[in-house]
Amino acid sequence: MSHAHAPYTRPGFYDEMIGRGMHRDIVGGRWEETGERQMEIVEDAGILPHHHLLDIGAGPLRLGCKVINYLEPGHYWATDASRELMLVGHERELSDRSRLDPAQLVEDKAFEFPQIPPRITHAIAFGLFPHLPHEMLGLCLRNLQRLPNLELFLFTVFLRPDEVAEDAHYRQRDGVVTHYTRAPYDMRASSVHEMARDAGWTLWEDPRKLPRGQVLFHARRTV
Repeated sequence: MSHAHAPYTRPGFYDEMIGRGMHRDIVGGRWEETGERQMEIVEDAGILPHHHLLDIGAGPLRLGCKVINYLEPGHYWATDASRELMLVGHERELSDRSRLDPAQLVEDKAFEFPQIPPRITHAIAFGLFPHLPHEMLGLCLRNLQRLPNLELFLFTVFLRPDEVAEDAHYRQRDGVVTHYTRAPYDMRASSVHEMARDAGWTLWEDPRKLPRGQVLFHARRTV
């Protein structure tokens, strides 16, 4: 798969950013604002302390550093393409590291969800898919069907209006310029719904607008 113009694909990118103390910047800044919105979404979605949450593309635990104090111990799992980045978050961002076993931070570059237990009830992927080619959303949706107790998957994407041509850039509400064929990626709503339907999910588009204009979808399984 191609990640054109994605800086994190450059060799040594993670090591360089972490070494400079810039692990938060890897996930785009607005650390507190975005983390608070993520927590708001978690609670508004009906996720309760006894539920089991999978944080997909967790990075340095921007959500994890908040939600582990909300969930019961052991009820948070995370995946990311870089386990090193998650471990940096574990070391530098958690107020109580004893609430999260590092074994629950799982490296996963292809949405295979290795080692993720079947007891997961909810999953969230916030700000992840704008960095990935469109087909990766479909792959994620298909493979999440492997988790038998998953009730709800929350994910964000940038949307492109139907009237905007695919070869043109598009300026989102917060000023971010997105593209159809390179990062930061946007998608047409019809494509998002089609991918979900093909993978056995029904979608609901949340009316709230998120930081930088991303759109939040709620996915519930139909098969």
